[in-house]
Amino acid sequence: MYPYNKTGFFAIGVEGVSKPRNAGAIFRTAHAFNSDFVFTVNSKIDIKSMYSTDTSKTFKSVPYYDYETPQEISVPKNCAIVGVELCDEAVVLPEFCHPMRCAYIFGPERGSLSKETQEKCDYMVKIPTKFCINVSTAVAITIYDRIQSLHKWCRRPLTPSGKPEKNKPHVSGGPVIRRGNNKGYDF
Repeated sequence: MYPYNKTGFFAIGVEGVSKPRNAGAIFRTAHAFNSDFVFTVNSKIDIKSMYSTDTSKTFKSVPYYDYETPQEISVPKNCAIVGVELCDEAVVLPEFCHPMRCAYIFGPERGSLSKETQEKCDYMVKIPTKFCINVSTAVAITIYDRIQSLHKWCRRPLTPSGKPEKNKPHVSGGPVIRRGNNKGYDF
């Protein structure tokens, strides 16, 4: 059982990854946080070579897609592609409203997302650091921020020794009548 109620879906992808241990750590983290699928773009990594760090053997439980080029990237309908890149035009992660359905894509070690991949992205976000961090660490921070912002956690205590405030139970109201063309979709 996962410690939170999952809302929507998300995927984790990486472009140009070259180090099997980094790739293993990325996909193990995605698996631990219940990613719906994982993918690589322009990668020459052998799956078995990742198992030294992906001890959960993600590919036995989570769908995996391997794309040769950014143009081949295919995601489900109404799924946003979110590039995570340290660039000027990107929104800082703590101010980003995560889409309910999205695929995050990260650049390679010692590199950036290609121009072609950035053009495929619906949004660009950056982690507010002084310089680039390890890609597997960036994946963990991004997923944690998604979970922290999309789920209704108990309110944090004001002091370290305090107890979290429990959320009030949801109370249903009467029927809501909507007029017009709004079908209730958020996409």
